[in-house]
Amino acid sequence: MRWLVTGAAGMLGRDTAQELARRGEETVTLGRAELDITSEDDVRAALAAHRPDVVVNCAAYTAVDDAETDEATALRINGDGPRTLARACAEQGTARLIHVSTDYVFDGRATAPYPEDHPTAPRTAYGRTKLAGERAVLDELPGRGAVVRTAWLYGVHGGNFVRTMTRLESRRDTLDVVADQRGQPTWSADVAGRIADLGARLGADDPDATGVFHATSSGEATWHELAQEVFRLLDADPARVRPVTSEAFPRPAPRPAYSALAHHRWRPLGLPPLRDWRAALQVALPLIRKESCS
Repeated sequence: MRWLVTGAAGMLGRDTAQELARRGEETVTLGRAELDITSEDDVRAALAAHRPDVVVNCAAYTAVDDAETDEATALRINGDGPRTLARACAEQGTARLIHVSTDYVFDGRATAPYPEDHPTAPRTAYGRTKLAGERAVLDELPGRGAVVRTAWLYGVHGGNFVRTMTRLESRRDTLDVVADQRGQPTWSADVAGRIADLGARLGADDPDATGVFHATSSGEATWHELAQEVFRLLDADPARVRPVTSEAFPRPAPRPAYSALAHHRWRPLGLPPLRDWRAALQVALPLIRKESCS
């Protein structure tokens, strides 16, 4: 199959492109500089030039706090952009679309992992715009569209929480980290692998490969527990990471108190949930440290 990855300069976009290359797939990668997903003309031209079987949309407005005062821009990228891609795929006639979304479409007030069909209720501008993108893809491309929600991503490329903790461990005696937000730390490379798995099924017209999926690591943790695990893997004292409440770090956009996602939709495809977050972090952290030092 031929693949086209948008937002290919970002953390997940780069990992997805690398995973597809590892599998020997023919892949075109387009970053923001090469493709504006909000431009109908540009999107149509890209699909006409490359004729992809599967488009993976990793392009997004991810400045959660900035979206509170600039929702129009966030909506243009997170809502209108996916709709433009979905319509272009529909016009092309055979292209499938995998769109990456977020846990922020939920209200963050649950006490057990959100299943894929749980009612959405975003509490932030970012969440509202990402939900608009989800609905656009599923409405415009029924039978050939899929939404992959993920959360708490970290990876080798770009800035993220794990890289920050790795850097600060050598610079600070102690760190204060939020302990009242619970989710699923997730390695972007694991999500990229699952996107490739799903795209193969979607490209084969498997009806179970459409709709909404959750791609997060198994298990749960707070940001404080994640930071402590990073320190432990660095042979540093986890007690140097001190727990604080969210009130210690006020933000314009409220963070979900609970954002763990359930993974039921993978079973019909014969795919297991992603591995436990601790197991993934143990493999990822040496690669992150190597990249940070290069």
